[in-house]
Amino acid sequence: MRPSDHVDSTAPAEATGGPRLGPIGWLRFAWRQLTSMRTAIVLLLMLALAAVPGSLVPQRSSDPNGVIAVRDANPDLVWLYDALQLHDVYTSPWFSAIVILLLVSLVGCVIPRMRHHWAAMRSRPPRTPARLSRLVGFQTVPGDAADVERAEGVLKRLGYRTERYADSVSAERGYLRETGNLVFHGSIVVIVVAIVAGSGFGFQSQRLVVEGEGFSLAGASLDTLTTGQFVSADDLPAFGVHLDELDVVYETENPDAIGQPIDFTAFVEVTEDGETHPGQIRVNEPLQVQGSDLYLISNGYAPEVTVTNAEGTVVFDEIVPFLAGEDPNMSSLGVIKLPDGLAEQVGLQGFFYPSAAQLDTGAYASYFPDVLNPLLTLQVYTGDLGLDSGVPQSVYQLDTEDMTQVAGRDAPEPPLLIGPGETVDLPDGLGTISFDGVRRYAVIDVHRDVTQGWVLAGAIALVAGLLASLLIPRRRLWVKATDAGLEVAGLARGEDPRLESAVDDLARRLRGDDDAPAARQGDGRASPGAADASDEPPSTGEPAGDPRA
Repeated sequence: MRPSDHVDSTAPAEATGGPRLGPIGWLRFAWRQLTSMRTAIVLLLMLALAAVPGSLVPQRSSDPNGVIAVRDANPDLVWLYDALQLHDVYTSPWFSAIVILLLVSLVGCVIPRMRHHWAAMRSRPPRTPARLSRLVGFQTVPGDAADVERAEGVLKRLGYRTERYADSVSAERGYLRETGNLVFHGSIVVIVVAIVAGSGFGFQSQRLVVEGEGFSLAGASLDTLTTGQFVSADDLPAFGVHLDELDVVYETENPDAIGQPIDFTAFVEVTEDGETHPGQIRVNEPLQVQGSDLYLISNGYAPEVTVTNAEGTVVFDEIVPFLAGEDPNMSSLGVIKLPDGLAEQVGLQGFFYPSAAQLDTGAYASYFPDVLNPLLTLQVYTGDLGLDSGVPQSVYQLDTEDMTQVAGRDAPEPPLLIGPGETVDLPDGLGTISFDGVRRYAVIDVHRDVTQGWVLAGAIALVAGLLASLLIPRRRLWVKATDAGLEVAGLARGEDPRLESAVDDLARRLRGDDDAPAARQGDGRASPGAADASDEPPSTGEPAGDPRA
């Protein structure tokens, strides 16, 4: 049906795809995409997902023994752990990239919105619409142009910013809603920056310390030490901690919770600046020393063991920590390595049961986590301990690949069973071993985070901003003098279920009758974009003076 001389476009075919973007155009496009709120939400979700492996897989910074155990239990997955840096999630390049992109995106979102919000707060309320009957809660109250000034005073007392426009007044309130929104997003930036800065200027260390012993942050007396990139070992605070006693309280009355731990208290002595003072460390109640927090994170038992050779010479006399966690009743696994002093190298591996009981199968188990009937069971191996290979070994693991079991489950002789104060012979006339007693130990974590105050302030501001953005309504009200009286109506910026009530309250105040219900004129649910009302008077019995007529 088109004429024969019709032309769709005079532009050449290669130009129909729109203008080409040069390098600067592509950079602007990428920046706008990165700084959009949609991208910030996606990056925040990605950050939450990226943190999941850090909570499922042991991290070198917080659980080095767990890292060793996982790698030993899953040798086929070691390459995956290393390739994805699953043991160092929070310091990996991919996690850092998400954090940096999130910071850039949030800053790019928040700063322009702050400028816009500042300009909006300083601007005048908008002019009064020509037809208030289109807005929410429209109604008419008695009054004339002289009452507009009184209406302005009422609105100001209600907390509105007002502006007079001839025979009408425009009022606006609720800017704190957007302020809270900006505070919420700004708080996220503060928290992320504080966490990143805290990791760079802080440190974390752990030490397993037995009752009656201590450690110092100066020197090499720590089991683990992780410092930020701006902190060295020389920057650590100089103080010492001595563990006097670890008091553990277990449930003994409730039959449904027998043996459950109730409280842990570490009584310590802290030495700083040449002076010693007592202190206590409890669960979720750290002890603060020189800006560092000391946490009690785990506990266990350490048997006192003495080994003599065939000639009766003491070759080993130490307190050996056994790692708990085999069952809820503190059955603990431990290793004793004897490289020198005996006819050959000996390794002992076994269990400590604080309250031992023999099962029907002949095996032993602990029936209560406190020390009621202690028992030490050991399997004995002879051969090469591998200590001269140059490869670091864990003191809690025994490599039996090049060793022969001479006492134990798969050996000619049964495992050694030793009670407190007892001495038994080692196989093949190697010597004797004594169980002299048992002490408790505690794992104390020393942590310094110079930005934890900023994180707390950011978290409080985040919650306050979120509540403000959710609870404070953004609304506008207008009062306009007409021949029929004072027209009153409102408009919400977003969801505001109480807008009609606010208009009713204003109408009652203007009428001077707070107890009488306002006479409604028209449908208060009409939207600003609704069509005009009919020119004919309504058939609902409304007065002919209806301003919509």
